[in-house]
Amino acid sequence: MKPKRAALYARVSTQEQQTLKLQTEQMRRYCKQRGWVVALEFQEVGSGANPTRPKREEILRAAHQRRIDVLVVWKLDRWGRSLLDLIHTLSDLQGLDIGFVSITEALDLTTPTGRAMAGLLGVFAEFERELLRERIKAGIAQAQKDGKHCGRPRSAQKKASDVVALYRKKTSLRQIALTLGMSRSSARRVLIAQGRIRA
Repeated sequence: MKPKRAALYARVSTQEQQTLKLQTEQMRRYCKQRGWVVALEFQEVGSGANPTRPKREEILRAAHQRRIDVLVVWKLDRWGRSLLDLIHTLSDLQGLDIGFVSITEALDLTTPTGRAMAGLLGVFAEFERELLRERIKAGIAQAQKDGKHCGRPRSAQKKASDVVALYRKKTSLRQIALTLGMSRSSARRVLIAQGRIRA
């Protein structure tokens, strides 16, 4: 049986670059103990919240190209930007039948116990999504109660007096829209709201 091909991913912030060597050494040792071959090894310096992490994207590409069998990280927060991001990528890797190991947390998705743990993480991620949705709804409701407009800005309404003035001069809807840099439908809505034309 062929040994598993492992990809190692180490990430540090700009302030903690000295831990890169520690992370990679521990991951290499772990792979050696498991009899896995290190096929790819990536090191990234930058904030975990940074949406652009080229080395991480490279590993995900390698996973989709089936160049690896398992991804090894030192710690979960080295890989995931958030719980939702972590769950999304773990689910993606599971769909590709690629294992995931975080050696610090002893999370190993190549085992049945580890896969059960991933299921629990999914439950927590869904809970977080629900909480976020509730907070957004509550925020919108409060803003509306305070008389604030929610949604797209009403830019056409700001030009209402100009729309009406041009319409009084018998300017066509097309010409009003061109002159004021808006769509014909927006100009029409303003005129309907002002009672100048019927809906």
